[in-house]
Amino acid sequence: MAAVSARLPAFPWDKLEPYKKTAAAHPDGIVDLSVGTPVDPVPQLIQDALVAAADSPGYPTVWGTVALRDAITGWLRGRLGASAAGHRNVLPVVGSKELVAWLPTQLGLGAGDKVAYPRLAYPTYEVGARLCGAEAVVYDDPTELDPAGVKLLWLNSPSNPTGKVIPKEDLIRIVAWAREHGILLFSDECYLELGWEAEPVSVLNDDVCGGSYEGIVAVHSLSKRSNLAGYRAAFIAGDADVLGELLEIRKHGGMMTPAPVQAATVAALGDDAHVEEQRVRYAARRGALRAALEAHGFRVEHSEASLYLWVTRDEACWETVAHLAELGILVAPGDFYGEAGAQFVRVAFTATDERVEAAVKRLA
Repeated sequence: MAAVSARLPAFPWDKLEPYKKTAAAHPDGIVDLSVGTPVDPVPQLIQDALVAAADSPGYPTVWGTVALRDAITGWLRGRLGASAAGHRNVLPVVGSKELVAWLPTQLGLGAGDKVAYPRLAYPTYEVGARLCGAEAVVYDDPTELDPAGVKLLWLNSPSNPTGKVIPKEDLIRIVAWAREHGILLFSDECYLELGWEAEPVSVLNDDVCGGSYEGIVAVHSLSKRSNLAGYRAAFIAGDADVLGELLEIRKHGGMMTPAPVQAATVAALGDDAHVEEQRVRYAARRGALRAALEAHGFRVEHSEASLYLWVTRDEACWETVAHLAELGILVAPGDFYGEAGAQFVRVAFTATDERVEAAVKRLA
């Protein structure tokens, strides 16, 4: 066990504990803008679907019900413009973080193989590489990588932590490059429904992939769009051959989405109204926090999509974390996401309206 855990970096969030205590000591309590966990209610129609499926005594299937696959493929065609999506192109997973962490292992990667991901990125891409003993490599533009040994290429658009969106023309170029070099491309698109100043596009969009999913897979989650982080509801979609192999592996591993969660996912993907209602909530919080941070002397970079503001005062990120903690506001230091974030902090706008209002007043 120690041999495996020794491959992993220190769990970053543990380093925030002293600052969390400082922020919690504020007379009006902490405003936690660090993790970015949903706080708004699960939409009632999703709760109702979960309850209706609560009497599920049998084992669910790893591939999911026909109804679930129908819901996913319908959403892919209608929302992403993936007109050729069929059942063989989809696979439910037990939350997207599980998939990201264990994908390189399930792909059979190991020593001598390379897993590439953005220079500023969600830490679990690196964790996945380390778990299987592969080499983690970072990039600014993936097409500038030496393709030798690169077996898995991660894209993340909209980006966590920066909120940056990869333009469609760049996606077209990157997909073509990956295919030219035989590199499997996985695109983490979990924030795709949360574009503010740019419209995110999927690698599965017909214009990007040419209607073929060869060598490409997209990762999607209902955690943010539908407030389902607690349900662990997610799926991957794309290359049927890749998903078929993963399905066989995951069958042996018993990696099954619970039957009530499958039913809830069907309800969530079939309703757009709750997604728009949640967007309106987030847009208001985003606008209020952005104005308050800028007035306080912060500069916002990227942040055109996702649930975060990527901000700086051109100082060490931990100085910023400490400063805001004294105001009772907890944020994530940028170096959690790579050395390039050393002068930035990530500010989530997933707190309640009341807590966001409190942060705005403190920043003023």
